[in-house]
Amino acid sequence: MTLALVTQPGRAGTTRVAEVDDGRVREGEVPVRPLEIGVCGTDREISEGHFGVAPEGEDLVLGHELLGVVDRDGYGFTRGELVTATVRRSCGHCLACADESPDSCLSGDYSERGITRLHGYARELVAEDPAQLVAIPKSLGRLGVLAEPTSICERALRHARTIGGRQPWQLERALVIGAGAIGLLMTYLLRLADVEVWTASLEPENDLVEHSGASYVSTQDDDLSGLGTFDLVIEAAGNAELMARTLGQLRRSGVACILGIDPRAQTVEIDGRVLGVDLILENRVLFGSVNAQRRDWLAAVADLDRARERWPEALERFVKLRVELDRFQEAFEHRGGKATLVLSHD
Repeated sequence: MTLALVTQPGRAGTTRVAEVDDGRVREGEVPVRPLEIGVCGTDREISEGHFGVAPEGEDLVLGHELLGVVDRDGYGFTRGELVTATVRRSCGHCLACADESPDSCLSGDYSERGITRLHGYARELVAEDPAQLVAIPKSLGRLGVLAEPTSICERALRHARTIGGRQPWQLERALVIGAGAIGLLMTYLLRLADVEVWTASLEPENDLVEHSGASYVSTQDDDLSGLGTFDLVIEAAGNAELMARTLGQLRRSGVACILGIDPRAQTVEIDGRVLGVDLILENRVLFGSVNAQRRDWLAAVADLDRARERWPEALERFVKLRVELDRFQEAFEHRGGKATLVLSHD
């Protein structure tokens, strides 16, 4: 038996540390010992009973943001090598998944580690398909725990550039709404590309944003409309009202990407002219983005390492709280920076 963080999706208050079966490492699998698991809003929503699907007849092992170490040589990996792993897996029968794009699965029958029909990584040992593992360079070390949220950002930027690039377009000026892990990582990725970035959030100040060369604005003090318009707007705060406003903050041919999730029952308003005139005449686009495919993970790891080289002290400060598995509630309640669960200090 091994210790794991488990829950019963759909039932709030059932998240706990419990013993689960060790699980067999089958032929073709790589044993991985998790070192650190990132915690995000998805984990909190599952724990609160709003989301998630367990494997048939079982509780769900949580944790989809993996930093682990290979436990045994094999299948191109060596013992002691740092790795992360993709989250979403193919449904096996749709056009997108056949094209190795489970992030765009057309059937909805995909599975996801720690979220949908597949156990997660918040346990002492896990067996993984080597095709789903992504090597983490030693230079990144514990910062490799940021690979999963960075992959989400990379996928969003890849799609935004593809949409913008359907016609002559240049990404020069961007607005990032929200300064949680996704918002901060997006800010740093855009600054790596030398984009002028404004990042907005509730806090009165944010030195991590400014350290990257981006400008910070507090939404408590300023109206975002006063910042002008942008080639790209990223909504990472998870606020439906702000999502609706993104269309009005775009330049001609501007692109808005929604990354936050707001499940609250509510009605939001949008200026009729923005939707009925400006969207059409100025070729504006609003789209949502979720999860990532392997190429986004590879880009995430490479760009994290580039960001570490450029802003080494800042990147180390992205993770604000590290706690042991049995203190998971502290991590779930933490706000104001990334929280992680530490399974091993190796």
